[in-house]
Amino acid sequence: MNYQIKEMIDSDWDQVKTIYLEGIATGHATFETDAPSWKSWNESHSKTCRLVAKDGNKTLGWAALSPVSGRRVYAGVADVSIYISQSYKGQGIGTALLRSMIELSEKEGFWTLQSAIFPENTSSIILHNKAGFREVGIRERLGKMNGVWRDVVLLERRNGIL
Repeated sequence: MNYQIKEMIDSDWDQVKTIYLEGIATGHATFETDAPSWKSWNESHSKTCRLVAKDGNKTLGWAALSPVSGRRVYAGVADVSIYISQSYKGQGIGTALLRSMIELSEKEGFWTLQSAIFPENTSSIILHNKAGFREVGIRERLGKMNGVWRDVVLLERRNGIL
């Protein structure tokens, strides 16, 4: 497979949304139950750290950062979202996207990346560990999905340039 990591642009949204919906359908990717509108998603994510893995016009996966707070003291701390199309999992796309996101985030001045991952999503935890994230704890019974309490594993990666 021949793919490239590129900056996400507005016209990527339809395919990005489709991949996000695939992740939602697994029940192990997010507490969300539906994908937001482009406007809502665009407003809630960092404008500078949005990437897609593309093979021609086909989006294979995406990654983006969201600020953890609007307070200036946390300007360099962001949550990582990374989703790979079910059809392309296990082909190194997640590794390439996450490495590219780390590199871009450091250039953009982020000093901490964090992820909250369901413990059942072992492939995502392994991916993050390979990229230098470390487990900082487990938030037990953080939220309910379909009436069932769910835990999340908290991982973080500190900027290597600090």
